[in-house]
Amino acid sequence: MDTSLLSFARESMSNPILLITVLFTLGVIFVNGWTDAPNAIATCVTTRCMSPRRAILMSAAFNFLGVFIMTQINSSVASTISNMVDFGDSTHEALIALCAALLSIVVYSVAASFFGIPTSESHSLIAGLSGAAIAIQHGTGGINGAEWIKVIYGLVLSLILGFVTGWVVCRLITVICREMDRRKTNRFFAGAQIVGAAAMSFMHGAQDGQKFIGVLFLGVAFSNGQNSVSGMEIPVWLMLLCSVVMGLGTSVGGEKIIKSVGMDMVKLERYQGFSADLAGALCLLFSSLFGIPVSTTHTKTSAIMGVGAVKRLSAINFGVVKDMMLTWIFTFPGCGLISFVMANIFMFIFG
Repeated sequence: MDTSLLSFARESMSNPILLITVLFTLGVIFVNGWTDAPNAIATCVTTRCMSPRRAILMSAAFNFLGVFIMTQINSSVASTISNMVDFGDSTHEALIALCAALLSIVVYSVAASFFGIPTSESHSLIAGLSGAAIAIQHGTGGINGAEWIKVIYGLVLSLILGFVTGWVVCRLITVICREMDRRKTNRFFAGAQIVGAAAMSFMHGAQDGQKFIGVLFLGVAFSNGQNSVSGMEIPVWLMLLCSVVMGLGTSVGGEKIIKSVGMDMVKLERYQGFSADLAGALCLLFSSLFGIPVSTTHTKTSAIMGVGAVKRLSAINFGVVKDMMLTWIFTFPGCGLISFVMANIFMFIFG
């Protein structure tokens, strides 16, 4: 199938449902930049190592590099998402269901963002796809249990590994720098945090960028009468488009999330911010190399909690943590239900 920009634009304009799918997908990517991508630069901005504008530009560039490079190494994160559900033999109905899933993510994530709570677009995506599949298949027959297991692994991994790695990295840095001049180490960690934020942005692109590109490709496959994205090569223009849209989302509405993650949960110093960034990036790298879709939000926030626990557990604002946990818990039933309802409404209108 021809995946050039010109061919893609021509096909989208001639197929209204595909055009809606593309717009919804770009909307989800924009919301991801608004509510999820700020996690990557939150600590860097709140410890005043970079201005928000410079951090956002850097984040957009490294998100693109993360998508581009990790797709060449291992694109299984994208294929895991697209293989999670089976919408049935009718590609027309499948495309309608995909639109419903994408709309549910936008509705849920925007609602949470008004309270400054970072949502996991990864889990919103999974819940939305599953709710739409249940609606279209009239039951759970469209859910691929083997791929869902990877999601459960990813959820547990992102929380536990993020916390433990954050604690270990911060503890090591504390021991190594114990006898050093505080002013010199602060200058060093100011630069190190920029590197850490770049690494987090890179891995955010490797994880979330691949997921949403996989969904967009799935929509293109449905519009061409194909049930899967097997053998389709991701073009560079699509990676660049996703990175730009994500960067725009971060620049428009990322301030509340940056404050919640970088300031309200744990009061971070520069060495702690670097520890959280490094720990989060290492966890995401591990997950991406093994094709496990994880939440960058869960990974970064749990790493920050691990860093805060090095001094004492009371350094963590558990009120903020509780709000985040409740949002994450309600993501699966919330997005799944919205998607289920919207899929039935769309099927009635367009079916």
